[in-house]
Amino acid sequence: MDSSARPSAIPGYEDWPGYVFKNDLVEVPQRSRQLAEVLGVPAPASNLQISRQWRETHDGVTTMALSWQLGFGPETRAWLVVPEGATGPLPGVLALHCHAGQKYTGASRLITFPDNQSEPGIETDPARHDLYDGRSAATDLARDGFAVLAHDTFSWGSRRFSLDTPPEVYNAAAAVHESTIAKAAGLIGTSFAGMVAHDDLAALSVLESLPEVDASRLGCFGFSGGGGRALMLAALSPKIRSYAITAMMTTFSSLLPAYLDAHSWLLQTPGLWKVADWPELTTHSSAEQFLIQFASRDPLFPEQGMRDADKLLNSLHDTGSYTGSFWPVEHRFSADMQRQVFDFFYKTLGNEITL
Repeated sequence: MDSSARPSAIPGYEDWPGYVFKNDLVEVPQRSRQLAEVLGVPAPASNLQISRQWRETHDGVTTMALSWQLGFGPETRAWLVVPEGATGPLPGVLALHCHAGQKYTGASRLITFPDNQSEPGIETDPARHDLYDGRSAATDLARDGFAVLAHDTFSWGSRRFSLDTPPEVYNAAAAVHESTIAKAAGLIGTSFAGMVAHDDLAALSVLESLPEVDASRLGCFGFSGGGGRALMLAALSPKIRSYAITAMMTTFSSLLPAYLDAHSWLLQTPGLWKVADWPELTTHSSAEQFLIQFASRDPLFPEQGMRDADKLLNSLHDTGSYTGSFWPVEHRFSADMQRQVFDFFYKTLGNEITL
């Protein structure tokens, strides 16, 4: 039977295998080499061509729409938010959106858009309301004096696969399709998490190149799957000075046997545990300080696993480098938790902010 009679299993990404085959593994510090190999992170292209679509000042901030092409799949959409009237380079923070089981959208859930701009699907994306207390974390952090970049990563938002389904059923189709993506990634020598890390590393290079940003003061943060992305990015890139993880920390052993299906391929890359336990990956980072927020009532993680992770983290790091905090909430990034993250970045990156 002619194979062309079968539909593509990776629609919109038929050029992805060729990209992985021709690109070497990303260059990382020696301590992170094994991690990069297990994830199979291809080196992102350097000197990406960044396009600016629009710029609007509203509600105390200026929001700019950006895009770039990574060399495979659809173009990446992103938004840079800075304080209104800011002059001079600002500390830069990469805001990493969560998984949420909502792949039709991505970074847009972290942004407050001006009245004359919007993004497809944002009106019906429940993540901002249900998981972020209705707040726009990237926009709110920018008001505190930061240049914040939020981008769609591999398989979300503008980088989603073309599943030929209407928006209202896309997320259900994408949930099933994630295992197909993981199969394809394994076949070509990478992983789902490795490709997400590839897109995040590319976005970090964009952030540091922007004239609005002080490249010597870079950080990142994320909730849930975004927290996992923050950990991987900090482990792979020495450019990250500080980072924050929310509701995405436990020991791998605590996931067995009951919690495996609570998580996506972002957390469960084959062979990752042989490199390090999840808390131990923090030792791969050169960041000066990091914050981890635990949601003690989180149904996605056993509380004992979180407590064990916190104990391990305290044993691995000098006093003052690791801050752990437990919050009596379910799986969410509440307004108060967001405030703690913003204050953490002001302490670790923002001591010279001038507006």
